[in-house]
Amino acid sequence: MTKEEKKLFSIGMAAKKAGISRQSLQYYIMIGVIEPAEVSDSGRRLFDDALIERVKLVKHLNKSGYPLRAIRELFLEGRSCSKGIDGE
Repeated sequence: MTKEEKKLFSIGMAAKKAGISRQSLQYYIMIGVIEPAEVSDSGRRLFDDALIERVKLVKHLNKSGYPLRAIRELFLEGRSCSKGIDGE
């Protein structure tokens, strides 16, 4: 599936598919736990299936006792490690 064919969801639909409230998803974005897949020209945040799965993982980890700050740091470390591998 190409980028143009990728299914994108609004914040409300993404939250519903992930099983959390829209406010929780907005909070995850605000604290940097996740980032939208795309932002439209009009400023709408859009999410793909991979990000929805990531939100589900965040929800599961948080319910298991991991604080959101630790989850955020884990994801940030993963991004920097993968950038280092790909960027070299």
